[in-house]
Amino acid sequence: MPELYSSDNQTQLKPTGSPLSAFCFLPTHAKFENQDPDEKVILLLRRHPVTNLPWIALGLLLALVPSIAGMLDVLSILPARFQFATVILWYLLTLAIVIQGALTWFFNVNIVTNRRIIDVNFYTLIYREISDAKINNIQEITYKVGGFLGTFLHFGDVVIQTAGALPNFNFEKVPNPARVTDILHDLQKNGGNL
Repeated sequence: MPELYSSDNQTQLKPTGSPLSAFCFLPTHAKFENQDPDEKVILLLRRHPVTNLPWIALGLLLALVPSIAGMLDVLSILPARFQFATVILWYLLTLAIVIQGALTWFFNVNIVTNRRIIDVNFYTLIYREISDAKINNIQEITYKVGGFLGTFLHFGDVVIQTAGALPNFNFEKVPNPARVTDILHDLQKNGGNL
C-alpha cells in the first residue's frame, strides 16, 4: 500500500494496527455491515487498552476469592458437593464478567471512513446501537485529554458535533486524540481524501 502524507504536517502516515489494536490507521482487513463497495476504512478506534484494567483487576480478584475462602474455611458449613458446586458457579460468574469486559472493549468501535464516521456501541450480545454521519456533516471537532494517565499515555475523548438533528459523536478514551482530530480535519478539507 502506498505511503500517505498528512496535508497539514507532511508526516508520513503508514498503515498501522492489528485486529486487536486500539488505533488502526488504514486497516487492511476491516469491514463492517452496510459498507459501500467504494468506501475505505481510514481509522478503526477502540478505547485505550489501559481502560481495561478495572475489569481485568476485578476478574483476577474474583478468581482469588475461592482460594481465600478455602484458607479461611468459610465453605466448611456446606456439604462437600455444595462446596464444589459453589466454587464452580463462582468461577463461571468470574468468567462471565471477564468475557463481558473483553467483548465490550472489542466490539465498541469508532470507524472513520472516507465518507462517514460510525459509532458502534455494544451493550450485550443481543443489543447494539450504531450511529453514523457523513464527513461533510461534521461542523466541529474537539478533543479532550485529562488526568495523569490520559496525559501520560496520550488518550482522551474526541467530540464531533454534526449538523442539524444528527447526534453528536463522542469517541471515548481513544489513543492519540490529536492525531484522530487531524485526520478528520484532513478528510473534511479534502472531501474524503487524505
